[in-house]
Amino acid sequence: MEPASLLDGLTDADFRRTMLASLKLLAYLAVIAAALFWWKMGWQSAALLIVGALISAASLWEWLRLMTAVMERMDAGGQARPLGMVLVGFFLRLGLTIVVLYVSLKYLNGTVFALAAGLGLGVIALTIEGLRLMKRWTV
Repeated sequence: MEPASLLDGLTDADFRRTMLASLKLLAYLAVIAAALFWWKMGWQSAALLIVGALISAASLWEWLRLMTAVMERMDAGGQARPLGMVLVGFFLRLGLTIVVLYVSLKYLNGTVFALAAGLGLGVIALTIEGLRLMKRWTV
């Protein structure tokens, strides 16, 4: 099967379902990981992990919004609402992310590895849900 034909069955609903399931899985993983970090490294590290997970969740949510707006625009043949506000929100969130990262690293004296783990949880959750989506296609 050609790679292009693999994506023929992907619908907007599949994309949305996968992203929302990733957010839900991210929340579960963050709670478990925060409890482990709190137990082994203290509350500051657990707080940094939660900050990383929240940034990761916000990124997944923003990606969902951005892709939904792009898909609406493509489906409407360019007659959909402008992407300007979605893009402005995207870049404002990126700026806010930088501020949150700086403040959390400056004032929470936990390990940077906890922050990195929180940021990585989004990638892990999205990978797991993407694999589940592929499994549903092949069965």
